[in-house]
Amino acid sequence: MRVDWRGAEHLPAQGGFIAAANHLTNLDALVLAHFLYDHGAAPRFLAKHSLFQVPVFGWMLRKAGQIPVRRDTAAARESLDPARKALAEGLCLGIFPEGTFTRDPGLWPMTARPGVGRLALSVRVPVIPIALWGVQDVVAPYTVVPHLFPRRRVTVHAGPPVDLDDLYDRAEDPAAHREATERIMDTLTAMLAELREEQPPARRYDTRRDGDPRAERRAARAARRTGRRSVA
Repeated sequence: MRVDWRGAEHLPAQGGFIAAANHLTNLDALVLAHFLYDHGAAPRFLAKHSLFQVPVFGWMLRKAGQIPVRRDTAAARESLDPARKALAEGLCLGIFPEGTFTRDPGLWPMTARPGVGRLALSVRVPVIPIALWGVQDVVAPYTVVPHLFPRRRVTVHAGPPVDLDDLYDRAEDPAAHREATERIMDTLTAMLAELREEQPPARRYDTRRDGDPRAERRAARAARRTGRRSVA
């Protein structure tokens, strides 16, 4: 990659902070970690629990202090305890608030989970928004094979902390969690629009309302396989 790092001056020189980024591809975590590590903040990530079950790779994640999350379960909230501990110890915590790759056809940020807002209000550390773009040209969404040549330009842009001061007194209020999360995603969307020099959609993509194209494709493939077996 030809990297274009921007906004590193916004990363806190000391103390814990949340690095919240948009999510495009399988390469995002490595790119974000590269940016943060290059500027003195070795991150911990909230990562889906299944990754920790992969031989060798899962062992590496555990040894590196990464934090497993059982998504879409009641146990997901339990992952916030080690996340809070990491932040209290002055570490950087990397989060992709959407929880998975964006399903938006134009790769704009989609509706996020409220966990990042809940965590931000409970620990009161800076939330640094970080926009990623160009990663999708190195590793396309939903794939793992990189395009090595020619070298693609990847931009990582960190912005100033998201202003959540008026919400800290409502740290236990789910509505405040959603509001904090919306502010973070609004900021990321605006930063990405600046990087892309394009106008984002008027409303954010929401899989609950707009569907999940990837899930729909899987269902269609399964139906075709079932149909072929029935004919046979």
